[in-house]
Order: sequence, then C-alpha cells, then structure tokens
Amino acid sequence: MKPIAIWGCMALFAMCSSQALLAQENELTGRWDLEVEYDGRWAPAWLEVEASGNKALVGRFVSLAGSARPIAEVHQKDGLFSFSIPPQWIGSQYMHLTGTVNQDAMEGHILDHMGHPRAFRGVRAPKLLYPAPEEWTKPRPLIAKGSLEGWTTTPGSGPNQWVVENGVLKSPASGANLMTTEAFMDFKLHVEFRYPEHSNSGIYLRGRYEVQVEDSYGKEPNSHFLGGVYGFLTPNENAAAKPGEWQSYDITLVGRRITVVANGKTIIHNQIIPGITGGALDSREGEPGPIYLQGDHGPVEYRNMTISVPK
Repeated sequence: MKPIAIWGCMALFAMCSSQALLAQENELTGRWDLEVEYDGRWAPAWLEVEASGNKALVGRFVSLAGSARPIAEVHQKDGLFSFSIPPQWIGSQYMHLTGTVNQDAMEGHILDHMGHPRAFRGVRAPKLLYPAPEEWTKPRPLIAKGSLEGWTTTPGSGPNQWVVENGVLKSPASGANLMTTEAFMDFKLHVEFRYPEHSNSGIYLRGRYEVQVEDSYGKEPNSHFLGGVYGFLTPNENAAAKPGEWQSYDITLVGRRITVVANGKTIIHNQIIPGITGGALDSREGEPGPIYLQGDHGPVEYRNMTISVPK
C-alpha cells in the first residue's frame, strides 16, 4: 500500500475512533423517551442525540404532533444542554429546549412554538431488540360484526363518530380517534382499509408508532405517505392503490423491528423504529399499548382486522 493510502486509512480510523469516543463519553447521546407538561397533563415527546464528527452533537426531536425534525446542533455548557428548532405545523416561533442529564434521566424546560414555557422530563428509551417468537397464536378478529365492542375513543379526541356496519368500522367524517381497549406488545396485524380521494388516517402500533394510511397513489415513496412509519421509515416502493379501492396491510411488530406488507408487497422489512411518532398516546415504549386508528383527518373505513400474538 502506498504511504498516502496508509496515511488516509490512519486518519479515517482516528476520526472514527474520536467520534466513537465522543459518543461513549457523552452521557447525552442516545434516544430518550420524554414527557412535556401541558396544562397539568404530561404529553409524549422523543429525543435522539448522536455525535457528528469528533466535536459536534446533532439529533432529532418529536413533539406532541408532527414528525421527527432534525436538530442542527446540540450545545453543551456549564452542565446544561440546549438546542432550537423551527416550527413545523403549529405556532410561529422557534422552540428552545434546555435541560440537564443525570445518568439515565433528564429534565428541563421548553419554550414552545407558541412562546409558552413547558417543563419536561425523560428517561433513556429501551432498546427493545430481541428475537422474534417462534410461534404465534391463531389470528382473532378485533372488529365485531355490528358494534364498537372492544374499542373506545382516545383521551381528549372528542365525541365519537365511528360506527360498525356489517363488520366494517367506519369514520364517515373527521372526528375522534379510536383505540382498542386491549393492549398488545408484539403482534402480527392484518387489516384492510379504504378511503376517499385526499383523505388521511393512520394505524398507531402500541398507540405510539404510526403507519401512514393516506391517499398517496402515484407519488414517490416517502415516510409521510402510505406504508411509511411516519417521519422515520420510508417504504422501498409506493404500493398504494387508487382512492376508493380496498387495500391491505400485514404488519409484524417485534420490539422495535417492523415489517410492513402493503397490498401484497413487502415495503418495509425488519427495520428498527427509532422512537414514537407525532400523535402518540404516550412515550412509555417498554410497555404494551393499543391499536389506535386516526379519525381526525378525514373519512376512512377498516375491515377484516385480525391480530396474532406470541404463544
């Protein structure tokens, strides 16, 4: 090997080692499940911090709504860390977060996009990386033939507009979100759905990770379009059918690993979901949660929804 090539390899090794050392020595790096105080209640949020090169820290942040947003730089000084991000869907001001870390916990304050001060607290997110079960139970239905048995509206989402007719779960207009009364950890979910032109819904797994249901026919693949894990995972192709047609998902979730089969095509295979998506019910990622259907973005119908769990 030529001397210049050897020097290049050594320099690259040194840079990679410095980056690894920065991440190892800095207790801020990693993923964090957060809660933000809103008028007496704690709402979910999420933060990821990682090393960029051998000096800078960057990251991503998920708020109460919207998708994961990049953090250009996370600053550290005098025992505090801080960053700012521009507004996405709500408000007009930059959000500013300042906090402290104590081993596997953090706390601090946020000046939100409306200029309101908010307290926050958080813990390290669980890894949730473990082998898939060898056996699954027989699929069982989640939608009753003629009632909403086993379902309830999500807290604070308003009056119920959902109905069940001949086994089809329908939201005829924008309104409340709906969730199962039963909670699940690992599962295989089959569901068929239909929506009119320009409508939008979503299926939240464990009430925390949204798989997008949206009129996306003919568009380029995107994490915000049909089949994507909202703001995080982009399908390898757009498998969306035209609006008004029945479509299907087969979703397997084991820990953080997800596989999504849309209309018979595997569009996400055994990928890791980094954290909660906007609109999540909570940020307690290590716990089971419900299947939650978004009903506040337009009309949608679901049918033939079945679930299998590990034996």
